[in-house]
Amino acid sequence: MMDFEITAKDVLGRICRLDTPHGRIETPAVLPVINPNIPFIPPKKMRDFGAQALITNAYIIYRTSRREVMAKGVHGLLEVDLPIMTDSGSYQLMLYGDVDVSNREILEFQRKIGSDFIIPLDIPTPPDADFETAKKDLEITIGREREAKELKGESLLVLPIQGSTHAELRRESALRAKEIGGDVYAIGAVVPLMDAYRFSDLARIILEVRSVLRVEPIHLFGCGHPMVFALAVALGCDLFDSAAYALYAKDDRYLTVYGTKKLSELQYFPCSCPNCSKMEPEEVRELEKGEREIFLAEHNLYVTFSEIRTIKNAIKENSLFELVEKRIRAHPNLLSAWRQIKDYLPLLESSDPRIKKKFLYCGIETLYRPAVRRHLESLKEVEFEKEKLVISTDFGIPADVYLRPAFGPVPVELLECYPSGHAEIPEAEFVEKEALEMAVENLREFMVSLKGKKFVVHVSGRWKEFVKDLPEDCEYVLH
Repeated sequence: MMDFEITAKDVLGRICRLDTPHGRIETPAVLPVINPNIPFIPPKKMRDFGAQALITNAYIIYRTSRREVMAKGVHGLLEVDLPIMTDSGSYQLMLYGDVDVSNREILEFQRKIGSDFIIPLDIPTPPDADFETAKKDLEITIGREREAKELKGESLLVLPIQGSTHAELRRESALRAKEIGGDVYAIGAVVPLMDAYRFSDLARIILEVRSVLRVEPIHLFGCGHPMVFALAVALGCDLFDSAAYALYAKDDRYLTVYGTKKLSELQYFPCSCPNCSKMEPEEVRELEKGEREIFLAEHNLYVTFSEIRTIKNAIKENSLFELVEKRIRAHPNLLSAWRQIKDYLPLLESSDPRIKKKFLYCGIETLYRPAVRRHLESLKEVEFEKEKLVISTDFGIPADVYLRPAFGPVPVELLECYPSGHAEIPEAEFVEKEALEMAVENLREFMVSLKGKKFVVHVSGRWKEFVKDLPEDCEYVLH
């Protein structure tokens, strides 16, 4: 089994160390896709951009360079000493419906050429397949994974997780793969979802898998756009592979963390990478096609690995929630995807650190954070000796309890404690109404729980619209 250690975590994301025969990988990590038959950016240059490992297609090599790679090994063929993952041909299976190699043949080939990570020939069932088809495909995949376990030798084993868009099958796939025992678990057949911007479906699949694989490393096959990385890491993914850097460059497209830009539409480069710092868009448009593609591909790699470093910093600083809540505003479908977390709060609570340095409100998605629920739990630990409690929406009025957007009641004993005491939240006059509605609902439940107590509630400003229908033993003072 692979040596695997979690060194930091935030939300469902984490920084992990994976030890391979060709060195250590620190996650989150992106593996650039290398096609050995198409000269482009040399594999040995990938380290300069930040790559710690590569992925290449064993099936393509098997068909076109078998004799050479058997003599040199896959590392010799690509002329690198980085860890290499080899795909089995499942992508070609998805595109063309068939490949002329068996599961056993491609697994033995991957092992013989010295791949660090080998992958069985799984069946990539596309989104929206009917349940019976997806179930049938999954049974074939599980059988091939069992065969892979027997044949893997010293190689590390990647077990694909399939099941189309059926949550039940994705969970079953994860459970059965876990029973077989792999080193990495890869969520497959999701590229069509990402291409169609069906990020809500993608998020739910990741969360279903993560609910089963609480600790094990998770790879998200085919995810190579930096606008998705923060979301995917926060939902629990550790590894990604990217052909996007090259595919988008060949189509004159420029990647950013907020989406894709057409080179023809750019007047200025919104980036300070080495390439974008020395040329203007107009100059790049005048380059020969090959030079232009290299320029864009290099930029795309720079922005890809820059975003991974940003995510790692956010995990270390326990600010991944804040980063995600910024990134999801790049597209409405990303925003919708992130809101799936409200259905998985117990899962988030099981992983997200209980204590952080700060709590920064970024929008109504902030209401779904585990810290808000934990604050409500902490209220049960506060004892009140007074028979009549003073509650205020204004910190300028002496009170026993203050009312804050999102959190609701904050006893003075908790004003210095995380999260409510460390929270930076817009004033009630400007915050979303959902934050005030939640606060008042939490206040109502808090007051009901304190049986026999009476309350004086000082209400001012916009709070007057929301502070209603409180328990009968309540006296209002309007300001």
